[in-house]
Amino acid sequence: MPRSKKYKLRARERRRQVNDESQTQRSDEATAMEELPSCSSVQEIPSHSVSPTESGSIFQEFSGTSATTTTSPGTFDTSSDDGEESQDEENSYSLEVLSAQISGSASPTVKVDVVEQFLLHKYRVNQPILREDIEKILGENKQGEYAEILKEASERIEVVFAIELKEVYSTKHVYEFVSELNLPNNGRLRAGRGWPKTGLLMNILGLIFMKGNCATEEDVWQFLNMLKVYAGKKHFIYGEPRKLINRDLVKLKYLEYRQVPGSDPPRHEYLWGPRAYAETSKMKVLEFMAKAGDTVPSTYYSQYEEALRDKRARTRRARRAGTRARSRPDSTAPSYSTQSA
Repeated sequence: MPRSKKYKLRARERRRQVNDESQTQRSDEATAMEELPSCSSVQEIPSHSVSPTESGSIFQEFSGTSATTTTSPGTFDTSSDDGEESQDEENSYSLEVLSAQISGSASPTVKVDVVEQFLLHKYRVNQPILREDIEKILGENKQGEYAEILKEASERIEVVFAIELKEVYSTKHVYEFVSELNLPNNGRLRAGRGWPKTGLLMNILGLIFMKGNCATEEDVWQFLNMLKVYAGKKHFIYGEPRKLINRDLVKLKYLEYRQVPGSDPPRHEYLWGPRAYAETSKMKVLEFMAKAGDTVPSTYYSQYEEALRDKRARTRRARRAGTRARSRPDSTAPSYSTQSA
């Protein structure tokens, strides 16, 4: 078999595996959340924490078990997190190869799948995304569907990696993915190419919120284990997860890791760190979770009410800060003596 055909078949098989395994991945997420215990503290279970039954029900919807197929972490067939690819693998994402996969297909799913893979590839190798390239992939007959296909493909990626597609040069129609949190290197933590870590962080923040604003270490790792993310075992997206969470994300102050007060033997729990409070909000995290579950934030009634209260409190603080800034004397203005000469 010619090498070019062999690599095309390999790329097609890789994309097929992504779609086949994503439903299983979301089912694992729902199962994981059904088994999580409530967050413990010195008062045992806070009155505002989520019970195991409620948590399972919430995260069943959050995991999107009835939603359309989306790409899930852990299913991409990539060689490493550093973004290195052989020339043959690079060729499998050429405009000609991707366009050939769409040519003659009437299936909207196929079109979205192919554009999604192209977007992921461009992000991974840290290259700009051009509208004209996507139009070439879709072909002349599909360009009328451009906006809808691009929107669905980018939203699939957003609910997994927590990166949002934005148009950065409107005149030239150039797009790039922007991390929903200000993690270094646009979510990669390390300079260079590779996959973002923002999705893992947003999911942990969502878990903490749903569990009454704190989640035990057991909660977090039981959930991550069901997602095939294990402490001490290198993950192709997240590296060594415990190091990423306890060293990087805690050091960057997105998470707080502390001993449960009064616990003997000592147990630990996770809370939102100050940078998480500064760069996102309970409402934004809830919106992220709702989008992942193909629903609306108000579906999670008690969390939605809490997020609204948090949003109103933030608005009041911002207004007070603005009022203080306006009332503060301008140090650059000239001063005039009240005494007569």
